[in-house]
Amino acid sequence: MNMVLLLLSLSVLINYIDRSNLSIAAPLIKDELHLSATQLGTLLSAFFWVYCCLQIPAGWLVDRFDVKWVFAAGFFLWSVATAVTSLLHGFIALLLIRLLLGVGESIAFPSYSKVIRGHFHAAQRGFANSVLVAGLALGPALGMMIGGTAVGRFGWRPFFLGLGLIGLLWLVPWVSVMPARVSSSRGPTFSFRSGFAAILRQRSAWGMCLCHFSMNYGLYFLVTWLPFYLVRARHLSMDQMARAGGLIFLVAAIVALITGKLADRWVASGTSPTLVFKGLCTVSCIGLGACLLACVFAPDSSFLMLLVLGGAFNGLSFGNIWAATQILAGPEMVGRWIGLQNFVGNFSGPIAPALTGLLLDVTGHFYWPFLITAAVLWIGALSWIFFVGPLEPVEWERLPSSTVSIATR
Repeated sequence: MNMVLLLLSLSVLINYIDRSNLSIAAPLIKDELHLSATQLGTLLSAFFWVYCCLQIPAGWLVDRFDVKWVFAAGFFLWSVATAVTSLLHGFIALLLIRLLLGVGESIAFPSYSKVIRGHFHAAQRGFANSVLVAGLALGPALGMMIGGTAVGRFGWRPFFLGLGLIGLLWLVPWVSVMPARVSSSRGPTFSFRSGFAAILRQRSAWGMCLCHFSMNYGLYFLVTWLPFYLVRARHLSMDQMARAGGLIFLVAAIVALITGKLADRWVASGTSPTLVFKGLCTVSCIGLGACLLACVFAPDSSFLMLLVLGGAFNGLSFGNIWAATQILAGPEMVGRWIGLQNFVGNFSGPIAPALTGLLLDVTGHFYWPFLITAAVLWIGALSWIFFVGPLEPVEWERLPSSTVSIATR
């Protein structure tokens, strides 16, 4: 399964390059199309409108059908949407293609957790998740390092076209390497309605949703507005932005890999998964919030150091939040739990970019966006401490086979 894990990690990298490519090109697109900051914020957040709403049906799909083909279909759709973006010229057209991108990418994270929970042992999941989500950080990192340079030299349209066409090549090894589901009857079967109702009765599910929202708010604020902030507020060139922004996410990827391996070792040595995974994610929220708030007041000589440190704190949580959810959900419900959690957690996607754009139009600076992001992250830390319970598998109530048969027809 090492090759499958490598392909999944590569797909996350492509996923996050494709969802963050608009932010990399934002300064040029804003000028070319004469957009206001509010309109730019709308485009940056549009992806998440459908991405959030489709998380619950996506979770059901990967629990109900073969994840190999469900994920392949979503990947194909979002790669085509990325390539087509290069041909568009108007605000409405860009808005619609970002919505289509959200449809394709909505299947990704329920699929990732379904594969990891079904094919990796408990002692391997911390590192497996960290390898997977290292691509999450490397996507924006490479997008800014390489994409920022490419956009600055060749324009944003060739950048989008190349990303979409190259991404499609990933499907070839995926179809060849990923094993098909052996049997649709592995493990208990739950109906759509009863499955989500059972999850919603868990206090930890509500806590995990709030944690996910808070952590994603910080991540999406950086993914969507960091390039613009570095160019317009800190007056970096496109090449300087590419190096600085890429460094922040590269550090996050390295920290994610290291802490994922360490988390597995701590759990294997007898340390409570609750202490390991909840502890790392709590420190992540507190540290990233503090770095972002300090960055607002930092001079040009030190603000980048704070952002890099924030990237390190961000990396602490990347894989560990998924490991925590996979423990709680178990193999029967992991697709649906991740779908529900992603549904709530990714509402930060529409909110963070749009609210930041609105505040920039009203105030003319980044003070309030940074302050609000820090506050949301600290709320997430409180949720980890007080709302998420012990990380132990939930004992799901099995429905009678006749009931399941009727419910899933």
